[in-house]
Amino acid sequence: MDITGARWTMRGAEALFPLGSLYISGDWDEYWQFHLQQEHKPNHLALYSSGIPLLKQVLKAPCSTTPPPLPIAV
Repeated sequence: MDITGARWTMRGAEALFPLGSLYISGDWDEYWQFHLQQEHKPNHLALYSSGIPLLKQVLKAPCSTTPPPLPIAV
């Protein structure tokens, strides 16, 4: 935390202590997996709970089996 140009508030510095404790105790990997799972819930599952939004748009789009004609200058 003591690097040139760094400015820490007491609150910001204290927020890092639990992370340091996890690392020193050897529980970092287990915590990080838990953290990723918790972040996944609101950020991914809620967004895609009813399917992939873009896929739904693609499936609803009208589709033709023949490609449109290419404009060729004569």
